[in-house]
Amino acid sequence: MAIQLPPEIEASIYQQVERGRFPDATGVVREAMRLLAEHEHQLDDVRAKILVGVEEAERGETDEWTPELRDRLRREALEMVQRGEVPDTDVWP
Repeated sequence: MAIQLPPEIEASIYQQVERGRFPDATGVVREAMRLLAEHEHQLDDVRAKILVGVEEAERGETDEWTPELRDRLRREALEMVQRGEVPDTDVWP
């Protein structure tokens, strides 16, 4: 497949090769495609979680977001970290 790339994209690809990060332009494109697929997978996950949240909200299964709730969730997450547990990344940055 032959494609025409804008000059700035082509230059960026060759810079990556010149820096020694990739053996050739194909390696750069391959990694870009892998990252794109990973990004799309992450977006699909986020969309699915948003849909779950919308459905829960429509059923009235929500908690009011208050400063007290935020503080409690933060405390619980910090306690988990102190115990060596990993909090759910959906609720802990």
